[in-house]
Amino acid sequence: MTRTANPLRAYAAVTAAYWAFMLSDGALRMLVLLHFNSLGFSPVQLAWLFLLYEVAGIVTNLAAGWLAARFGLAATLYAGLGLQIVALAALAQLDPNWTIALSVLFVMLVQGASGVAKDLSKMSSKSAVKLLAPSENNGLFRWVAALTGSKNAVKGLGFFLGAALLALSGFQTAVWSMAAVLAVILIAIILFLPAGLPGRMKSAEGWGGWRSSDPRVNKLSLARMFLFGARDVWFVVGIPIYFQAVLSDGTAEGRREAFFLVGGFMALWIIGYGAVQAFAPRLLGGPAQSEQAITAKAIFWAGLLVPIPFLLALAVVLAGGPAPWLTATLVAGLLLFGFIFAVNSSVHSYLILAFGAAERITRDVGFYYMANASGRLVGTFLSGASYQLGGLALCLATAGIMALASWVAARRLAS
Repeated sequence: MTRTANPLRAYAAVTAAYWAFMLSDGALRMLVLLHFNSLGFSPVQLAWLFLLYEVAGIVTNLAAGWLAARFGLAATLYAGLGLQIVALAALAQLDPNWTIALSVLFVMLVQGASGVAKDLSKMSSKSAVKLLAPSENNGLFRWVAALTGSKNAVKGLGFFLGAALLALSGFQTAVWSMAAVLAVILIAIILFLPAGLPGRMKSAEGWGGWRSSDPRVNKLSLARMFLFGARDVWFVVGIPIYFQAVLSDGTAEGRREAFFLVGGFMALWIIGYGAVQAFAPRLLGGPAQSEQAITAKAIFWAGLLVPIPFLLALAVVLAGGPAPWLTATLVAGLLLFGFIFAVNSSVHSYLILAFGAAERITRDVGFYYMANASGRLVGTFLSGASYQLGGLALCLATAGIMALASWVAARRLAS
């Protein structure tokens, strides 16, 4: 691998590409969720719409590391953006006259393609940071936090953008608009990304060895899987459709207002999450810390997350139904969850790059994000299933169980 002559410019270009993708990714998720919920899809049917997206992430993260090692990070980054444009154009062909079964199947396939695109882009961007970041003053932690935090702020804007476009212009117009903007950005990135972006490895390295030989990477990946499962259990289906039901009066105007309110909350949560991630290095004591000290803090913050979803589930049970105090409690509790979750996520993002070997970083990162996608897959399915079986209380309690499993897994990093 060779280091690019202008790492800061390459970092800026990679970040811009990642921003563009995550804006469209957040908008697309909110568009699909709110649009099909308004058509009367059940929680389980809504969960099915996103399952192939997460399955694709598992497969892609394993293959993407090998592809980047063969063809370079620029190639996988371009492929991710290009495939997202294709997925958006395909989704615009959705026919409202199709049966529910056909619609679910079609959207699942399109979401699967979008899942491949997302993880090609994510793996490329995160791996590039490992190879571009300055070695002095813990530059890796600072650059990772800046990329991850800003990415999530942009994705949060995407959630609001998707809800707003759905309310103002309708489903198809919104999808075509996003595809057009992303196509322009892809052309700009191809033109302005500096030559020499690293990532390509020796051609003799084969497909074998995709799983990390470092036990720290494997333990961290397990903790990451449960961490994102804990988030997605309530985030993907449960809370959005609960809030939409509570906030909408059933009229067309009420549905539009609910779109804005639900999209606004989801955007606020993601933007706040991203801001905390960017601030995490200073929150955790600055850059001059050992890897061992940061690992200990990862275990501590994983434990702080556990009681929050259990307490929120208890609040739902005690309320016995929708109530203003319950809505306020849920909003406050989920924002607190987001703060602690963001610190956990930021520490994980640093540790995987610190643990990963430079000569095989794309594979270590790919394996780690495969575990991330596995957690999202389980969380997505459980989000729809638990909400349909036991309502919001069971949904939140299930998130608590996943958070507890993440803490138990994180404790193994100390051994």
